[in-house]
Amino acid sequence: MSLSGLLRTLPTINAINSSLGSLSLLSRQPYSMYKPFVKEPVYNIEQLDKLIESGEAKKREFVPVKAARNDHNVSVFYDDLTSKFVNMVMVKGQKELARNLVEMGYMKVKQIQLAKYYEATTDAERAEIELNPITIFHKALENCSPVLQLTPIKRGGSTYQVPIPITENRARFLAMKWMILECREKERKIHFPERLAVELIDAFNNTGKVVKRKQDLHKQCENNRAYAHYRWG
Repeated sequence: MSLSGLLRTLPTINAINSSLGSLSLLSRQPYSMYKPFVKEPVYNIEQLDKLIESGEAKKREFVPVKAARNDHNVSVFYDDLTSKFVNMVMVKGQKELARNLVEMGYMKVKQIQLAKYYEATTDAERAEIELNPITIFHKALENCSPVLQLTPIKRGGSTYQVPIPITENRARFLAMKWMILECREKERKIHFPERLAVELIDAFNNTGKVVKRKQDLHKQCENNRAYAHYRWG
């Protein structure tokens, strides 16, 4: 091709590059029907009380709010963390079955704790026994959440397992995942709700197999602490 022919094709190439660049920018933008200033709805009563105390609720009186999702609830029995746990327990879209299994697990936790409560002889012992399954679930996940994790990083032809800090969402996900895996590795005569109740109570007391998994991960991170500087390499 002659030099003049090549020059005539340059505008076409530039136009294509500009169009591709605009398409890549559009693909990076999240798809949403709401403007960025539209606020998320608040369902939790405790969060609403905090907004009222801080004066933030007064500022949001005339701010548009997104439509409520069908999986949220204003009931006092609704728990956002439990809803996420139900979604992780769910298999093949059977959410009603997963919800029933988790609720039965909570019922087993309540029965076990009530039995301990009635067996206690003093008021001090009864005061130390937690009867709310939601509180036990939250404390159990907190005790099972790791602080560090290992990630493979390649340096000089070798791959090292480097310990790195873990985010709160990732730590909560791992705690739920380990809890579900331990509950599914059960004997044939032990059902999922019974195993879930035992694992939750053990994790609430900072014992059990799920807590041991977290401790083993922390030991591996401690053994590989010599490679920690590779995360900045």
